Amino acid sequence: MLKKQILNTDFRKAQDVLANADFIEDDIILFDKMDATIAAREPRRMTFILVALCMKGHAEFAVDTQMREVGENDVIVISERHVVDNFKASEDLECLCMIISTRFFYDIVKNVSDMSTLFLFSRNHPVTELSVSEVDLFRKYFFLLKEKTAERENRFRRDVVKTLVLAMFYDLSNIIYRINVCSERKQSRADVIFTDFIRLVEGNFKEQRRVGWYAGQMSITPKYLSEAVKQISRRTPNEWIDSYVTLELRVQLKNSAKSIKEIAMDMHFPNQSFLGKYFKEHVGMSPSEYRQS
Repeated sequence: MLKKQILNTDFRKAQDVLANADFIEDDIILFDKMDATIAAREPRRMTFILVALCMKGHAEFAVDTQMREVGENDVIVISERHVVDNFKASEDLECLCMIISTRFFYDIVKNVSDMSTLFLFSRNHPVTELSVSEVDLFRKYFFLLKEKTAERENRFRRDVVKTLVLAMFYDLSNIIYRINVCSERKQSRADVIFTDFIRLVEGNFKEQRRVGWYAGQMSITPKYLSEAVKQISRRTPNEWIDSYVTLELRVQLKNSAKSIKEIAMDMHFPNQSFLGKYFKEHVGMSPSEYRQS
């Protein structure tokens, strides 16, 4: 039996397909049809975060080979690295959808504690029924975001949209809390390990970048930590650590007056040259080039 090839989605291609959608370059796209992004019969690995609300009709699709059904008032949350396949929808399907690039998302939630709840939520509940009031709240966010995204002459457009998405994330976290309280499902061992790992990374990434150190703090082996983290998030521990480090470097380069040498000291790099090599490897340009871009 031939295995299906898993294709990666692409934020730029989604922009091209959704020519009439409202978007901010490489950050967010808002549209009212789902079929342009995940309505594919071949497997597609998500490279962005999809949040969608079904307003009418129904659909079904597989997330990591597990079939899911979507109906009216259901919200869909699928984070990066998950594989979507076998999408089928009724002709009357209507959805409010937003695609958020991972870079834009991490930039928005960089100061939000316990970010791991979203990833655990989307893994265990990629489709969740909302209450009438929660549906109304999501609709308000969607249309306000759509309005603000379309204001291309607004010099603060990106910042306004970031603030609105952050507020929506907090309200989504409240929905997650409601679901977790009502759910009888117990967290698996991998869930617990992933949550503890992310909390450790959030508090120590400036000083510690070795997977072995985090495994030692959790009293497990690096191999066991890697297997659990990858099972939950489809990312390795090193990828999580690097994402936190590079995000902090970007923030400091853009939003502080610190010299690159001072940033290297703050982030516990051996020297400025080492930071430069690390940053170029992960971002594609030198710290100086990024600061001036």
